[in-house]
Amino acid sequence: MELGPEVDDAPRGLPVRQIIRGRYVVLEPLHRRHVGDLWDASRGAETSWAYMGYGPFAARPDLERFIGSWAAAQDSAVWAVRPVTTGLASGWLSFMSIEPANAAIELGNIWFSPALQRTRAATEAMYLLLAMAADDLGYRRLVWKCNALNEGSRRAAERLGFTFEGILRAHQIVKGRRRDTAMYSILTDEWPVCAAALRAWLAPENFAPDGSAIVSLAALRTAGHRS
Repeated sequence: MELGPEVDDAPRGLPVRQIIRGRYVVLEPLHRRHVGDLWDASRGAETSWAYMGYGPFAARPDLERFIGSWAAAQDSAVWAVRPVTTGLASGWLSFMSIEPANAAIELGNIWFSPALQRTRAATEAMYLLLAMAADDLGYRRLVWKCNALNEGSRRAAERLGFTFEGILRAHQIVKGRRRDTAMYSILTDEWPVCAAALRAWLAPENFAPDGSAIVSLAALRTAGHRS
């Protein structure tokens, strides 16, 4: 009878809500003081909320109430994303579905303004939280899930190195519509190659004078990049 391999079953620690500094971005625990920047960043970006469980926000007080409530929640940890090039909070991302006993944690509820999307700052923001979970806290299962129709989120998961696990059919009702959920994960033995590829991709020497990446994340990961 096969029972599966034995693993370290010590509960993992909870993420600490602290400022995290990278080369291209600063992550700050989400706070009402970020509302002004985030309100400005969200103007004209109505379609960016299409697959979120909230938004768009009709007025700044609506966003402020949402941020105030979410920042105080105890079942998740949320950071505002502040690119160093602008100094302005331009999005957020969080840890959610935190399961210390199972050493599993989800990177999710990600909202990046159009100006932040597909930038080095955006990639580094996700890397910094994944590294905290895997390297600092020892979580062995990193989770990404999204609406199965959200092709942008699915491409982002695959780009970071997440493995597609399947579809949870009729998983949720979001904004009055059925949501099928695409499930992805990175396991502890997969993370070192993903992490090394991310570090190599983020290195300044990987960017041409026009700002484009010289080598893609997928190519670095396929090469089993070590750094």
